[in-house]
Amino acid sequence: MRSVLPLLAALALATAPISPAAPPGLVDVSARLPDAVLDIRYATADNFVGRPLYPVARCLLLPGVADRLARAAAALRTQGYRLLIFDCYRPLSVQRELWKALPKRGYVADPATGSHHNRAAAVDLSLAGPTGAPVEMPTGYDAFGPKARAGATEGVSAAARRHRDQLRRAMTAAGFSVNPVEWWHFDAPGAAALPLLDLSLDGSKAPPAGRPATSVKP
Repeated sequence: MRSVLPLLAALALATAPISPAAPPGLVDVSARLPDAVLDIRYATADNFVGRPLYPVARCLLLPGVADRLARAAAALRTQGYRLLIFDCYRPLSVQRELWKALPKRGYVADPATGSHHNRAAAVDLSLAGPTGAPVEMPTGYDAFGPKARAGATEGVSAAARRHRDQLRRAMTAAGFSVNPVEWWHFDAPGAAALPLLDLSLDGSKAPPAGRPATSVKP
């Protein structure tokens, strides 16, 4: 299993379709991690709002954050896993839509202060096996309940705990910190100091005046 994943990554890179240019200051993670499985829920109706909020399914991050994610992916690849990505950069305008749907702090970040997703410095993800099939985790994505907590044990199978902990170890070794109430959510260091961004995922909108995308150290 372990020897197959680097080959799959190389094949995916060779056959990957050309994506639209990323907004200024951000990078497309698919170009760096072609074996990552994208399941960008806010580009579909399979989310708690029940309708698509993104025009395209893309994972965009600041370059230093993408570098960290690549290190975590490399470590997990040696264990036979691929990254299964649910969300990365999220425009601030979309954050406002989420807040309208569920204005409850602890579940959705208030757009007045923003989420680290709005700073292109957070990623929601899980693990997939070599074929891209999801592995067992404590809950589905964006679940609201006690089993979604990063350290939940009650009602969580041994396999789900093992997979969750493998993901967390790789991500924290790369410098990310896990959200204590969402096992799938990881923030890059220094994220809170970065500006909020409202750039279109398809690159059609320039950064707000005076608020350029800012990188973080890899």
